[in-house]
Amino acid sequence: MNDSPPAWLHRIFSTPRLTPYLTATNGDVDAAVRLYSWNVEISAAFYGPLHCLEIGLRNSLHNRLREHHARDDWWRVAPLLPESRRKVEDAQRKARRARGGRRPVRPDDVVAELTFGFWVSLLSTTADRHFWVPALHAAFPSYRGSRRDLHHPLFTMLLFRNRVMHYEPVHDRPLEHRHATVYRLLAHIDQGLVDMARSLDRVPEVLTHRPAPPPPEG
Repeated sequence: MNDSPPAWLHRIFSTPRLTPYLTATNGDVDAAVRLYSWNVEISAAFYGPLHCLEIGLRNSLHNRLREHHARDDWWRVAPLLPESRRKVEDAQRKARRARGGRRPVRPDDVVAELTFGFWVSLLSTTADRHFWVPALHAAFPSYRGSRRDLHHPLFTMLLFRNRVMHYEPVHDRPLEHRHATVYRLLAHIDQGLVDMARSLDRVPEVLTHRPAPPPPEG
């Protein structure tokens, strides 16, 4: 067991970042580095399915809302909560900066800047009920449950997605369950999304070579 971390490791990756891995491996530095590397690998493996979920959800909800309100910039007339309206305003500012005045900002530019969290929030029970019926329920043609029961797994995947995209530890999460949840949600949106996600998916393979935990001390 190696319990003397090389200086570069703490200098480059920082003690707070390494601590969860050292804790999980009983202070074994070699095992912690292997676990850290595997955490990077499993996070990368989830990228394809999470990409399909985020983009699929965004465009499915956007399409239903612009059909319902008969305009591409539906957020101008939709009953958004103040926090959601602030997120739209932030997205508009980002879209303007990204285009640098070269052309007017289009609705599709704003949609591209809206976060995954924004779209998930439209399905929460705090959002106006008119988002769900008659508009957003149609974004999930095979789903027959309540808005609450759909929002909960989507919010869980939002938190998981943020950990993946911000390089946080995910090795201690129920990864098999998260993997199954992605596909259950994709199936509610479109079977084509399921097929595409599977074509990009390396999660089952990476799960098979997760580093074995070090033997307990003593």
